[in-house]
Amino acid sequence: MSDPRIKNTADDENEIHEVADFEDAGRNAVTPVARFPDEVALVVVRTFAEIVRKAKAVNAATTPDADGIVRAQTFEEGDVYMIEKPFDGFFADRYLMDFYDVGERGICSRMHLHTGLRFVRMMTGPDTHIRVSSLSPFEVTHVEGVTPFRPEQFTDDLPDTPPGVRRLRYNLIVPPCSFVDMQIPRGVSHQFNAFGPHAVIDSVHPEESIEVFREQMSGFRMMAQTVFLADASPAAATCSEVSVRP
Repeated sequence: MSDPRIKNTADDENEIHEVADFEDAGRNAVTPVARFPDEVALVVVRTFAEIVRKAKAVNAATTPDADGIVRAQTFEEGDVYMIEKPFDGFFADRYLMDFYDVGERGICSRMHLHTGLRFVRMMTGPDTHIRVSSLSPFEVTHVEGVTPFRPEQFTDDLPDTPPGVRRLRYNLIVPPCSFVDMQIPRGVSHQFNAFGPHAVIDSVHPEESIEVFREQMSGFRMMAQTVFLADASPAAATCSEVSVRP
């Protein structure tokens, strides 16, 4: 492949790159899609979350299939299930993620990047929001008369950086009972943290097979296809202090 590898060790599931000199390869593009009544959003989010939860308990999803793929996996921000897998002639796949609740877990997820581009649809239910962060500003789509709302944005300092290192963190809020899309280019930093019991992601990985081949990985594993920009997960307080508009 013409693009250089991102990983130092292809199958490392906790590879750390130094944040001090890291530069994003581009910017994340965010598009607010829709707002829903509480009862509608709750049914949708619960339905997707239940698929992931069932998969965690099913042998067929937690053991390798004929292609060596384990569909039910665990990631930094929550449990995931590969609902659609790649095959010869089709390089993409699709994951569902059932978010952990930062308020319950007491820690935030880490800033990270992926070895391939991602397209994610973040979905929230009642009393739940998602804080999305990056080391670069977001490109937010707004088409007057079509885009339903403008998400709240703000900046703060990335926590737990090495001594003498300060990195500005850009943040965006996915409000309760809403769908928000995000296009994540390869090698661009991002961080998701959900607050509340009802948050899921529907994530398309358009070059899943390509990135596994390019990085010389031995299989399809979300943790191995990730590079972290921190050694450990920061405390919940470092990502929870926000004001969410109703």
